[in-house]
Amino acid sequence: MDSSVLLQDIPTLLVVILGVPAILAAYIVGGEFLVRRLPDKNRPQVRPWIWVGPALILVAGFLLLPALGTIVQSFENNAGSWVGFNNYASQFSDFPSGGAWVAIRNNVIFWLIFYTVFTLVFGLILAVLFDRVRYESIVKSLIFMPMAISSVALGIIWIFMFQYSTPGEPQVGTLNAIITFFHHDPVVWLQDQWPSDKFNVLNNLALIGAATWGITGFAMVRVIFPLMMPTIVVVGTTLVIFALKAFDVVYVMTGGNYNTDVLAFRMYEQLYTAGNSGHASAVAVILLIAVIPVLIFNLRQFRAVEARR
Repeated sequence: MDSSVLLQDIPTLLVVILGVPAILAAYIVGGEFLVRRLPDKNRPQVRPWIWVGPALILVAGFLLLPALGTIVQSFENNAGSWVGFNNYASQFSDFPSGGAWVAIRNNVIFWLIFYTVFTLVFGLILAVLFDRVRYESIVKSLIFMPMAISSVALGIIWIFMFQYSTPGEPQVGTLNAIITFFHHDPVVWLQDQWPSDKFNVLNNLALIGAATWGITGFAMVRVIFPLMMPTIVVVGTTLVIFALKAFDVVYVMTGGNYNTDVLAFRMYEQLYTAGNSGHASAVAVILLIAVIPVLIFNLRQFRAVEARR
């Protein structure tokens, strides 16, 4: 690269490196100066808003306003004309085997129920099995390692493991190669991503290790599980949100084919493949409506736990 180009970028770099900290420092000093000029009784009420204000502005600008724009756009066509609920009606017109119904079915049955229940229960079982064993630290490291792998990489790994080819052709997939070696037909596998149960194991291990010292058997069920319920609820609701917004694994592995479509992938397909922003916005609003009850439930559980402390 030409050195003159680098020299031209130096003022910009200096503005970024020095200007951002300077603005932050000026805001802190100026905010505290304004707070100190207020009466003592008003300072506790005003000070939090001074510090939270920039974050609220960013949240409103980058999250709330686009969300409101998406809701409005879900009632419009590509030309910006008002079409009412036509975009929503088109998503549910092919009941029960087409449109968004397949995506909703997969999100609810395979992701929301199977994924959440399996990873939560399996993580809890592993946490109980590996609690207070001699090789506990090694096991924790091994089961946590997949968390460092991205979902796209996990999807590619699963593709090579579960790759399907028609009978008679060479089987690239590991499992189907083993199956055909024993003279059975290859299987079209349906699988799930696998790092979340590792996340649950570590959460549950932390609680079990802190609460079960010397407690076993029936007493563990009576004493420990109630203590673990707040963490189980938080992890469970987090898994529900992951399940509802599932996209990357489906995109990498199947591209939404073979009846594996989910809401997030359908939204992507409607926007970037079909070029229909109205339909994509309608799917996004459906997904938002599905997530809101989970967030409300999680918030109530968090407040209940805080109230008991």
